Amino acid sequence: MKKCDVVIVGAGPAGIFTAIEMIKNSSKKSIIIVEKGKSVEKRHCPKEKTGKCMNCKPYCHITTGFSGAGAFSDGKLSLSYEVGGDLPMLIGEKKAQETINYTDKIYLQFGADTHVEGIGNTEEVKEIRKRAIKAGLKLVDCPIRHLGTEKAQELYFSIENYLLENGVEILFDSQCTDLILDSSEKCMGITLETAGRQEEIYAKDTVVATGRRGADWLEKLCTDHSIAHQPGTVDIGVRVEVRNEIIEKVNEVLYESKLVGYPKPFKNKVRTFCQNPGGFVAQENYDNDLAVVNGHSYKELKSDNTNLAILCSHNFTEPFNQPISYAQKVGELTNMLGAGKILVQRYGDILDGKRTWQRELMQSNLRPTLPDAVAGDITAAMPYRAMINIINFIQAMDYVVPGFASPETLLYSPELKFYSNRVKMDTDFNTNIKGLHCLGDSSGWTRGLMMASVHGVLMGRLLK
Repeated sequence: MKKCDVVIVGAGPAGIFTAIEMIKNSSKKSIIIVEKGKSVEKRHCPKEKTGKCMNCKPYCHITTGFSGAGAFSDGKLSLSYEVGGDLPMLIGEKKAQETINYTDKIYLQFGADTHVEGIGNTEEVKEIRKRAIKAGLKLVDCPIRHLGTEKAQELYFSIENYLLENGVEILFDSQCTDLILDSSEKCMGITLETAGRQEEIYAKDTVVATGRRGADWLEKLCTDHSIAHQPGTVDIGVRVEVRNEIIEKVNEVLYESKLVGYPKPFKNKVRTFCQNPGGFVAQENYDNDLAVVNGHSYKELKSDNTNLAILCSHNFTEPFNQPISYAQKVGELTNMLGAGKILVQRYGDILDGKRTWQRELMQSNLRPTLPDAVAGDITAAMPYRAMINIINFIQAMDYVVPGFASPETLLYSPELKFYSNRVKMDTDFNTNIKGLHCLGDSSGWTRGLMMASVHGVLMGRLLK
């Protein structure tokens, strides 16, 4: 049995920045961070050597470990409160932007690139916005600080050392299995499993910050312990890949085009997300062998292609209250068609009502940057509503970026974002269980590196 003042479950941005801010505020409280994965320097994806996903057990090293999934993907910091989830609704837009600015300075202290993408170029931005308006889309202005997949790992390694040097105890390869509640329903700490050994950690405050990777686990925890929550949004979509030449101007002017639309006939929210100029499409594995697609963008290594996600938001009402399970089923069906791999299909083949064959991919100007993706038919698994939304959004995008809806444009599936379980909290991030706080993407309030980090900073100030 261990005792501490604060136990943090999850060493992603929200958990990390909770501890950083406590240290910066000269807190004397003892802190333990529990992390299912490994330290950042021990996180290695074997695909770098094998050239294909090895479906690592017991978890994927891209999605799990110190710094969370974000550090091993594109590593981008969105510097506007308009991007990154609904935390500004809880704390206010002004406070959210002020904390973003503050958190950004911490990233700079640990070695983030001083260059910011997407600022200036006023006339070019106006022209892109004009085309977006004509296409029925909204261009969201958002400066981007690009860490880069490989540079982000170096930055988070520095943060890891900083925490250890300042007395934070980090338990790697440790799986939190449950919360400890007393007779009055107050959270007293957690139970965990390390190398097959059961252990308990008692703490005055328990912070759960398990990220997208832990969204499903947290939802089950909420059900088991009557933690007040509500089904939120789940995103289902595809990862789109085009030649750099097609989207060259947008890459130069904005780096990342954050476009939002509500295409007919369903008028669901559809948006672009995580644009990677010169990037690489990647496979990530979640629990139950669920393979999902993502995008990586390195500082030095570049490809001939740009990839980005197109995500369709789904909100469910009574009687259905399992949006994460719904999205998982979509992913499982797609994986079934791809024999456990990511499916890829040409846009033109979708419109023609045919599957894509591997030989056709090799004959195109556009070559996939995910070589072990399986050519097939994603429409056989994608829900009709989501597929129609995506097709119509791509056609609107073609007006903003001519050539985006080219017949050889590639669509990879499934791209899923599990944010849906929104934990009910007050402005001090207190849940209905005394002593329990939920942060970051798994809480349903944030999306992405920066806003999760902001959530952690604010938590750290409250716990100091």
